[in-house]
Amino acid sequence: MEGYLESTIKQFEYYKLLGEKTFAQLPDDKLFWQYNDDSNSIVIIVKHLSGNMLSRWTDFLTTDGEKEWRDRDGEFENDIATKEEMLQKWDNGWKVLLDTLKSLTEDDLSTIIYIRNQGHTVMEAINRQLAHYPYHIGQIVFIGKMGAAHWNSLSIPKGNSKEFNAQKFSQPKHKQHFTDEYLNDEEITI
Repeated sequence: MEGYLESTIKQFEYYKLLGEKTFAQLPDDKLFWQYNDDSNSIVIIVKHLSGNMLSRWTDFLTTDGEKEWRDRDGEFENDIATKEEMLQKWDNGWKVLLDTLKSLTEDDLSTIIYIRNQGHTVMEAINRQLAHYPYHIGQIVFIGKMGAAHWNSLSIPKGNSKEFNAQKFSQPKHKQHFTDEYLNDEEITI
């Protein structure tokens, strides 16, 4: 599975960037907005993501991914007061995740780790979170689109598919989809 870790790191970085580009388009109060009492605000989703990341990726190879100190139910309580506090949680979670992934080797991929006492290979555990985190990032983007006064698309804007495809097909073929240049590009496309 040569290249798997590099690819997954770039995927996670891409979704992190989608979240950050959403935060940047919103006034602070919209980060706390909830459709109703049963739904989550962006702040609550960030708090949950951070709690999950800290639990899953701290001492990843040696301890169960569901840490005793994790308060999952508390992750859904709205007790964050500022955007800065939300961003600190966001950054803390992503740092632990990305630092852990960057410390792994291809030889680690078949190692068995545990999440809630259930065995997973490292690759399965990574894939599990590569499905989980984008699910929540999609929620963040969706809520962000509803709360933004003017939304700058993070994808191909409606009605621009033909123009976008013509521009892409006019270029030489690229071997890799997620390059560093791609992640730093002003227009992210999915």
